[in-house]
Amino acid sequence: MPKIIIVLPAYNAEKTLPQTLTDIPVEYRNNIILGDDCSKDNTVQVARNFGVVAIPHQINKGYGGNQKTCYRAALKAGADIVVMLHPDYQYNPKVIPHLVGVIGNNICDMMLGNRIRTRRETLTGGMPFYKYFSNRFLSVLCNIVTGENLGEWHSGMRAYSRKVLETISWEDNTDDFAFDMQFLVQASYFGFKIGDIPVETKYFKEASSINFYRSLKYGLHTLLILAQFALEKSGLVKLRIFKRQYGKF
Repeated sequence: MPKIIIVLPAYNAEKTLPQTLTDIPVEYRNNIILGDDCSKDNTVQVARNFGVVAIPHQINKGYGGNQKTCYRAALKAGADIVVMLHPDYQYNPKVIPHLVGVIGNNICDMMLGNRIRTRRETLTGGMPFYKYFSNRFLSVLCNIVTGENLGEWHSGMRAYSRKVLETISWEDNTDDFAFDMQFLVQASYFGFKIGDIPVETKYFKEASSINFYRSLKYGLHTLLILAQFALEKSGLVKLRIFKRQYGKF
């Protein structure tokens, strides 16, 4: 059986972390790593009360920087499959066995939880209309540029085979929110098989969400990353983020 490790990049997740951990299927609860990005609440203590390995940052490293901490720890612990889950309870942890099963059966190398099954469900679930619109626009554009066919490119629920994490040079990625977009574009560039499964949309007061300004910044970064992908594929440039890291872990 593959060793499956769940990583939780957390920031001020004290209120939503208990429900997230409770809903993780029991067979996966012994291998959970939480990266705490210098939270101002009791996120670390809550995690440790549940028996979760918590790695606190002394300074805020950013969303991408926090994920890097999580992936280093998971690979060092011998993970064969790594599940990245936002601990804000926007994503249903009960879907984890299905994400892992697709990878474990060698159907895909990387899986996403897709919140955009229908417009009605997504908006009823609380996603602001401007975020829904930008999500759809950017996801369609990403599919056109990369040739993928994913329902959503902006999910905070992902699963990777070890091979993906040992191939992509994610250490060279940004420490900000665009980390996820870079990672997914890199996975497409290296030809990994990427799939997704539906997961309900859950927006609520305690769930983390970037504001309009940061959403706009993220959108512009997405366009830049797609341009970099196109230039790299055309052979016009050679960028460090598309360099294979050859399993240094």
